[in-house]
Amino acid sequence: MDALRNPFSPGAGTAPPQLAGRHHLVEQARIALARHAAGRAAKSPILIGLRGVGKTVLLNRMQVDAEDADVVTIQIEAPGSQSLPAALAPELHAALQRISKRAAASALAHRALSALAGFVAAWKITYQDIGLQLDVDPEPGLANNGHLESDLRDLMLAVGAAAKSAETSVAIFIDELQYVDQQELAALTAALHRSAQRQTPLTLVAAGLPQLRAQLGDAKSYAERLFDFTELGALDGTDAADAIAAPLDDEDVEIERDALDAIIEEARGYPYFLQEWGKHVWEAAERSPITSLDVKRAEPRILEALDESFFRVRFDRCTTSQQRYLRAMADLGPGPHRSGEIAKRCDRGVNQVAPIRRSLIEEGMIWSPGYGETAFTAPLFDEFMLRIMPEFK
Repeated sequence: MDALRNPFSPGAGTAPPQLAGRHHLVEQARIALARHAAGRAAKSPILIGLRGVGKTVLLNRMQVDAEDADVVTIQIEAPGSQSLPAALAPELHAALQRISKRAAASALAHRALSALAGFVAAWKITYQDIGLQLDVDPEPGLANNGHLESDLRDLMLAVGAAAKSAETSVAIFIDELQYVDQQELAALTAALHRSAQRQTPLTLVAAGLPQLRAQLGDAKSYAERLFDFTELGALDGTDAADAIAAPLDDEDVEIERDALDAIIEEARGYPYFLQEWGKHVWEAAERSPITSLDVKRAEPRILEALDESFFRVRFDRCTTSQQRYLRAMADLGPGPHRSGEIAKRCDRGVNQVAPIRRSLIEEGMIWSPGYGETAFTAPLFDEFMLRIMPEFK
């Protein structure tokens, strides 16, 4: 069929044509941000889940809705190679520049800029990746005392006060939050906690892998009361069917029920995989209605696309010993698996493979659902490992 009319758009954070099964989460975030803007208490929304469940898509949608509601937004992706202060500083500066254009906020916005200047000056030696230069004199003792937790707290309070005077609010959107250094994560959590206590219109909306809940809990014991954790998984049958059938219907294309069921089963209901299957099945079909034969014909190309665009980019970053550990996990099935079982499959002791396991967790390849358990952070990664490393030695 006509490639120009193909409605499916698999990509990193690319919005699907149908946001099936997630609209209630978008509404929950909208309400939370509106409450913050009104000076009312609300927990900061945190999306957690495996790769491919649509966290980034939702985060982007929530940010667009926030901007439409006149919220000043800050967007950060935490890649792990940049410190949180270095990522935050220029974004906070841009936010304050927007806030300062409102006459009522000029004095407090200037004070917040002074706080930012002091923060940058105090921390640019520790965090040498801070490149922001400000032509503003720091205020002595404001966000520049050399203690990250108190300095970030004072900076956030100053930003929130400026936003309040401008009758707006600030929302910090952070993707891949699990990559933020633990000390920096603790400082950010403490700053948000104090902002919530002061009913300052500043909040966080974030997304990360499943281990993020434990990381935030380890950072500060009150994290569970500060954040509203939402676990994203695969779509149920009805929503998964809607994600495929509704975009096709918009293009006046029909799909037979057995073909639709085959796509849902092969994609396991995961939003990103549904987009890949939809895209390639469309390309394989010659006419409407789409049949199960079209689905079968598209399967080799779909597996190739998933391997190259979704799985392999992560696999190629792993060392040989890490790849071998992942292959041992795949031999045992989808998981989760006991650490001892994986070590035994590697023909090594638990303590011998512990550093490998730890490094894979830090890099976001695997996570621990429970004590002594290990699972992949990407759905169907076990099947990919069997394809890419058919023999395990």
